[in-house]
Amino acid sequence: MTRRRDTFQARNQIARRRPIAAAATAAALLPTLFSASACGGPADATTSSDLTVMTWAPAGTGSADRPGMTALAEAIGRDVNNKGGLNGRRLRVLTCNDHNDAEGAKACAQQAVENNAVAVIGSYSQWGDAFMPVLERAGIPLIGGYGLSQPEFSSPLSYPVDGGMPALIGGSGRQLVDAGCKNISLVRPDTPAGDNLLGYLANALKPAGLKLLDIKAPEKSNDYTPVVRKAIGKDEPGNCVTIALGAEPTGNLLDAYRRLGPRNTRIASVIGSVQQSVVDSTGGDSGPLGGAFVTSWYPPESAKVWDGLRDVVRAGGRTIDVSDPGVETTWVAYEVFRVVSDKLTSAGKAVAAKTITALLDSGEGIDVGLTPPLSWGTTNMLPSTESPRLVNTWVTYQVVKGGRMTLQQPGFVDVRWVLTGGKPPA
Repeated sequence: MTRRRDTFQARNQIARRRPIAAAATAAALLPTLFSASACGGPADATTSSDLTVMTWAPAGTGSADRPGMTALAEAIGRDVNNKGGLNGRRLRVLTCNDHNDAEGAKACAQQAVENNAVAVIGSYSQWGDAFMPVLERAGIPLIGGYGLSQPEFSSPLSYPVDGGMPALIGGSGRQLVDAGCKNISLVRPDTPAGDNLLGYLANALKPAGLKLLDIKAPEKSNDYTPVVRKAIGKDEPGNCVTIALGAEPTGNLLDAYRRLGPRNTRIASVIGSVQQSVVDSTGGDSGPLGGAFVTSWYPPESAKVWDGLRDVVRAGGRTIDVSDPGVETTWVAYEVFRVVSDKLTSAGKAVAAKTITALLDSGEGIDVGLTPPLSWGTTNMLPSTESPRLVNTWVTYQVVKGGRMTLQQPGFVDVRWVLTGGKPPA
């Protein structure tokens, strides 16, 4: 029998002191019907058989903007709108601008409630304290929030598909240990969120007895020269600097790094601070990111598993950076929703907020091939009072080679032990 499309298949095998290898076939486009609209209004007439979801992100606010996430939700809508429906039902995708403030985030959540959304999918907001209570009161699950706020990793109605900054910074630490670094500097924002990164990185470095230098940096600056000077120190062999600032400030910091031209200090970073578009804009392999280490939640943008995402973006005719981790998270989140919807329909159950939540809470693994299988059952919870919903503790190790972000080693690496303050696996 010939299938119309291949679906992702992740096959994981645990070996002694080796990461899990996850093999994935070509990406599956969402075989569903979506109809996108701007925040607050349907694209066209609503019927009683429609399913409604929402995706939100800030726009028009500056460096926090993530317009690609809502643009992708709309592109998914247009693409699958031509394919016949979500198991025979029409799905409206509403998008909303949270304006990067608490009131805006709360307003977007209220829009989801007023439109009877069955889920909020693949959204970006740092105001979880404002939007999550609104969703909780209405019983609406959040699938694939970007992970900027603590409620996204603690609310019983939040289902994050990535490990947030804790997994990234912990993974970066282990990547640098494996690379033979002797002295490691962390360049991070001078904020409470930046303060939290220290503990995770320290946990990653502790078994190797490595020295950690904490360097606080402003979130916005036109000249990071003093920060870079402090980070590289004497520029000795074995020096490594890991950057966790966000894409725009990281680009400004790399300008200072290029001017100072250290020869012995190795750069590392995390996805979101560095992505393929940042590598391109800073000179590729001949720029400061040549040979840099990068820790990510997902495979590189060039991997075949993102073919479905690229196809939808091309078909939509809009400029969307498919290397942006927010865009990738939105894609993963919609894939999770597709799988859940298929499972519920196959079981003869309605696709509704309550049934979606029940399935996700059951502990049944959701495998979309872009991460190891995801499960939010009780036994999968992180033993943490602050972040119990952080179930995806896997990362990928990448390196900039030939101007492209490529896998440094195959498969995923589990950093759960770092996040729980444990010991590395024997």
